[in-house]
Amino acid sequence: MADTLRGFKRTDYCGVFKGADVGREVSVCGWVQKQRDLGSLIFIDLRDRTGIVQLAFDDTTEPDVFEKAKSVRSEYVLAVKGVVRERASKNMDLPTGEIEIAVTELRILNKSETPPFEIVENSQTSEALRLKYRYLDLRRPDLQRNILMRHRITKVTRDYFDEQGFIEIETPMLIKSTPEGARDFLVPSRIHKGKFYALPQSPQLYKQLSMVAGFDRYMQIARCFRDEDLRADRQPEFTQIDLEMSFVDVDDVIATIEGYLKTLFKKVLDIDLPMPLPRMTYTEAMERFGSDKPDTRFGLEIIDLSDAVRGCNFAVFSSAIENNGTVRGITVKNSASVLTRKEIDKLTEFVKGIGAKGLAWARLTQEGISSSFGKFLTDEEMNALLSMAGAETGDVVLIIADTSKKNALATLGALRLEVANKLKIERSGYNLLWITEFPFFEWDEEQQKYVAMHHPFTSPMDESIQYLETQPEKVFAKAYDLVMNGIELASGSIRITDEELQKRMFKALGLSDEEAYAKFGFLTDAFRYGAPPHGGIGIGLDRLVMQLLGASTLRDVVAYPKVQNMMELMTECPSEVDESQLKELGVQVIAEKE
Repeated sequence: MADTLRGFKRTDYCGVFKGADVGREVSVCGWVQKQRDLGSLIFIDLRDRTGIVQLAFDDTTEPDVFEKAKSVRSEYVLAVKGVVRERASKNMDLPTGEIEIAVTELRILNKSETPPFEIVENSQTSEALRLKYRYLDLRRPDLQRNILMRHRITKVTRDYFDEQGFIEIETPMLIKSTPEGARDFLVPSRIHKGKFYALPQSPQLYKQLSMVAGFDRYMQIARCFRDEDLRADRQPEFTQIDLEMSFVDVDDVIATIEGYLKTLFKKVLDIDLPMPLPRMTYTEAMERFGSDKPDTRFGLEIIDLSDAVRGCNFAVFSSAIENNGTVRGITVKNSASVLTRKEIDKLTEFVKGIGAKGLAWARLTQEGISSSFGKFLTDEEMNALLSMAGAETGDVVLIIADTSKKNALATLGALRLEVANKLKIERSGYNLLWITEFPFFEWDEEQQKYVAMHHPFTSPMDESIQYLETQPEKVFAKAYDLVMNGIELASGSIRITDEELQKRMFKALGLSDEEAYAKFGFLTDAFRYGAPPHGGIGIGLDRLVMQLLGASTLRDVVAYPKVQNMMELMTECPSEVDESQLKELGVQVIAEKE
């Protein structure tokens, strides 16, 4: 029968002891990391969420306590009393390595079977197995530090926005299904058969209604849900630091977030983040980096080479330009020894895999210039191209030609990251910047029409409104994204509150008055009763924690994550439910045909 905690009171956590604690009588609880039986000596490393302390049993230990220590195995749960003493053999790699606890009382609160994997830092066990036993995986010190860091970041967040006058308002989890860009998770209603709630993709509509209600500054650590394909930085359920502010413009929202980031970095990482953060328009970001979330910690900026090869005899270049396309490239400095023909062939396959027709290249070595297109260019044209590319001996120029400028830039944006990875270019530190002035619409090749890049309540820039119905490509939004190290960390905008402008926007998005009212009538009705100008932003808490910790996946900073097929391996959900439950909901499951 297991021992109990009756009459026992923990005085300290395991990882807090220092040399100054020598002589103290203490009580600790935790899990056994390992037991070492040396015959006349037994050492047990006891672990809790703060760290490890060594327990010592020797010839001064009561015989029954010593015998009990012999039976202890990894992951047993113990309660221990003893006296802190100086270790004979110190371990300065361990925060508690100067001391040990000479045990006077030992209680085995619970035994453990041998775990399916060792509970150690940076475990090499397969992730699938660790996620199946996530409660054991979470005992690992590195994951515990991650979750504790997440708690710390969340606390600093709440404290900061409270000091700035924000009010935390909880919004509903069961809401009306409205188009927000991704698929909704639907919840059938038992009472209203045939009707469904949706889980919120964001609190967008409710936080805007809170502005109409006069709360002026809203904040929420909000749970959000999106039924979309997963990646390393995406989960179907995620947490957002959600904000909305009345009587503000773009600069006000940005200043508030910059104040938050400065506070967060100082309190959590003791880093003085320089302010203000740099800003870059969407157009500049795409032209220079081929991405609206550029990683600017390294160069490899995109160069427009069109003028250098206009009218040349290389059809790939000349036809792209003649068809209103472009020729662009990146110059990879001092890389000719690494980017061999074989490696360039791999990069060619990479760009073909993301939609490019091919990759042109030039290598500048001590032996001269070799390229995939040199025989089609005159010496003058080649020299002009290399000069425009800023290429010197030892460099490699990688070039994309496309009739679509958008495709060329996007391809080069992906290519520069692939090259940076291949060359192991240093990308340390925290690089933050704002991307502003997003296009309101983007051309959809499949639908052959312009579609919205943002939700329908995003306000267009004042000077763009005149083009709303006639030249949608000239309409830009009062939208802004915060980017950290090439990851979109936050996204927001100033909202539309003018009824006539909102109607024009719905029409531009292809929504009739009836459709718009059916989907958003409750919000547009509210705007008829004195809506203040307002704007906001949502910061991905999971991504923020991931970036601050330098983790490679969100699964390392979410306590109970899902895998790429949206399964939670530990509880094996989603799962089938009883036929009686489906009948009660008025739902029938139709099996898919083979």
